[in-house]
Amino acid sequence: MKKIFKLTDEKKHEDRVLEAVKHEIRKYVKREKKKKLDDAQNTYWDFDCKIGVTPDTAKVVEYDALIKELDAVKADGATDCYIEILAKVVQKPTKETDLEEDAAE
Repeated sequence: MKKIFKLTDEKKHEDRVLEAVKHEIRKYVKREKKKKLDDAQNTYWDFDCKIGVTPDTAKVVEYDALIKELDAVKADGATDCYIEILAKVVQKPTKETDLEEDAAE
């Protein structure tokens, strides 16, 4: 998802507009996580995120910090916000207990 969100609306309170943007972000991530993985036991969905006032000034952030960065952009007085979230498949890290069991056999 690559989108420029309006953070102000004449007919709505600014906090409600911000909450609507956050809801849309969470809804998108939830929808992406529901997609089937080829190897669900060894992979999971991860997200590359960027946020900024414009696409050129957007900086890379972790998904966990995206909402806090959105609040910071709003606190700076921006009326628009560019958000980019791209889903990617990532290998799960191997567990040490699995490695120890394999070595014991």
